[in-house]
Amino acid sequence: MDTLTPGEQLSERYPDPLIKVLDKSFAKYQVPLAGVERLASGTRWGEGPVWLGDARCVLWSDIPNNRILRWDEATGTTSVFRQPSYHANGLTRDRQGRLITCEHSGRRVTRTEYDGAITVICDNYGGKKLNSPNDVVVKSDGSIWFTDPAFGISGFYQGRLEPSELPMHVYRVDGQSGKATVVADDVVAPNGLAFSPDEKILYVIASRAEPREFVAFDVTGDGAKLTNRRTFIKCHPDETPDGFRVDIDGNLWCGWGMSEEFDGVRVFNRRGEPIGHVALPERCANVCFGGRYRNRLFMAAGHSLFALYVNTQGVAGG
Repeated sequence: MDTLTPGEQLSERYPDPLIKVLDKSFAKYQVPLAGVERLASGTRWGEGPVWLGDARCVLWSDIPNNRILRWDEATGTTSVFRQPSYHANGLTRDRQGRLITCEHSGRRVTRTEYDGAITVICDNYGGKKLNSPNDVVVKSDGSIWFTDPAFGISGFYQGRLEPSELPMHVYRVDGQSGKATVVADDVVAPNGLAFSPDEKILYVIASRAEPREFVAFDVTGDGAKLTNRRTFIKCHPDETPDGFRVDIDGNLWCGWGMSEEFDGVRVFNRRGEPIGHVALPERCANVCFGGRYRNRLFMAAGHSLFALYVNTQGVAGG
């Protein structure tokens, strides 16, 4: 794998022309002397980045290569964190700082304990195997919310070809009892998901809707149920949103592609209006905020890991 030193920008100009203002409200989030950096390359399909502040590193998934990679901020080097990873996809941390992983070929969601042991959080529902958990977020009450499309069992490239036993749902695992419940059964192939800053809205991408769309739900029932389903963003037929995260102002920073026009990260405000775009030379699958102040956007694209300092912060736990 190639490794590149921090500060190797794709453009030598300031402000970086790869950062595009689609609405004047986006200008406040742009750092004029910051540009898009490529931190590492050599993945087949990068996904699910998560920042580990105590270790000053980013973990992200290289699904076809069946591994989780680690990029270290202090040295700029990349190493293998875990292989095999059971074709890990989405990664996050729980409120105790433990790694939460969605596994395609494992067909489960797991937690990595402080001593490195692996605990299975959920691998079935009603006695039937999950499909291939895709993306995951942890709410402030400790509950774990994840999507379960069938992408990882539809072939051997991102997992293992196996029959589906369950519909493609969105699940919640209670942080105290560990009980799993279906919270949404009406999202077509649910993919990326994230909460609004106040956790009163859950956004989920319907990745096989035509065209693709972001669905929004109100979070009710003591934070354990979803109501008032509605379309939040209706995408252009050529746009393919994937994973995303939310900043403290409620903006959605979304992995985007799959064409030269759309590749990168598309930014929407809390009303679902496009306000900015970070153009990348590859289709971006997912993002996370990190760095000491959660003001650095890490972008896992097809073959590379990119980063950009921005003038906002990701929500805590996002």
